[in-house]
Amino acid sequence: MSADEVEDVESFRQRARAWMRANLEPFSAEMAMGLRSVPREEELAAVAHDRQVQRRLFDAGFAGICVPRAYGGQGLTPAHQAAFNQELAGYEYPSRFQIPTMSPCAAVLLEFGTEAQKTRHIPAILRGEEIWMQFLSEPSGGSDVAGALTTAVRDGDEWVLNGSKVWTTGAWWSDWALCLARTNWDVPKHRGLTVFILPIHQPGIEVHQIEMLNGARDFCQEFITDVRVPDSDRVGDVDQGWTVGVRWMFHERMLSNSPYVTFPSGSEHGASEGSALDVARDAGRLDDPCARDLVGEARVLEVVGRHLQQRLAAGVRSGRMSDQAAAIGRLFAGTARARLSTIRFELAGPAAAAWSDDDGAAADAGFTFLMRQTACIGGGTTEMARNVVSERVLGMPRERTLDRDVPFRDVPRSASSHA
Repeated sequence: MSADEVEDVESFRQRARAWMRANLEPFSAEMAMGLRSVPREEELAAVAHDRQVQRRLFDAGFAGICVPRAYGGQGLTPAHQAAFNQELAGYEYPSRFQIPTMSPCAAVLLEFGTEAQKTRHIPAILRGEEIWMQFLSEPSGGSDVAGALTTAVRDGDEWVLNGSKVWTTGAWWSDWALCLARTNWDVPKHRGLTVFILPIHQPGIEVHQIEMLNGARDFCQEFITDVRVPDSDRVGDVDQGWTVGVRWMFHERMLSNSPYVTFPSGSEHGASEGSALDVARDAGRLDDPCARDLVGEARVLEVVGRHLQQRLAAGVRSGRMSDQAAAIGRLFAGTARARLSTIRFELAGPAAAAWSDDDGAAADAGFTFLMRQTACIGGGTTEMARNVVSERVLGMPRERTLDRDVPFRDVPRSASSHA
């Protein structure tokens, strides 16, 4: 569209505000995506509700605000998405369609997918028909996604995939996945990877739910056995999956400022735990000077995190910063969220050890504390982020590795992981 055809941000904001008031219910933490223990039927009901809300957004012209109109989006600017997110505070939203469906998955498809792939999947995502996951981490590799052992072998116009992926949040109720697989064992590990699209629920894919400390079973492990994928569902060039992967990681690290993600500004993407202020209030500690210091620290972390992400996004968009600077935001987000969980735990007092529904926001602070390190692991570890910052942002010498120029076939691995 020309500049004259683009609705100005303030008019868009007013229109979005009026629509939200008439069509959206108040936000409910119980319905949002999160690592919590709920019956299977309740989680499936929440997924179905998210699909309905996503369809409402689509029908009203508020889905895919920055997605090109050719693929069902609105073709507007990041400023329009930011205005929508600001107005969304306090209202329900389809949390399961944001991460990783819209970013990084849809973002990767928009950047690297074929025209046929984008036309097939992006509108379906925006209509609430497809929820996507990322098949990246493997039992043997952790955050070293380039060390993938899941194989894809060419067979005519198809590829045959075998292997296992793990720590896929919500795979059991999702529809499609982006999968990173090894297509060449005779080159160094970063040069022999390829990305594929595949439906999750099909013969040859077993999805096992993993029970966490708090009883949640959202994390999954997938076992892939002789799954056939047509070459038309390959994303990017053969053996060039790391080119896709670098941008994939960028979109994952820039979630807070992704132009494709719809979530209330200032929220932690639907995290169900209460704010530090809520915990202090429900624990009866608002008059405690120590508690007030902790609430202040939590607020500072939240404000700094939001403005840091905005600065990084602006820097990358303008070209003043490398897209690798997204690792700075990833590092801060992981350490800050772990600290915020600790602050909530300290504020909750006795309710952190034993609680009931009457404890309000102080309930579950103990479980959140025990699982606090997930913030430093999921989405790539903070240790990996530190390496990226030091080597690719600050230009420090690369960490010495023994497998950099070695054919992946010859890289030493445990006996159980040999292909």
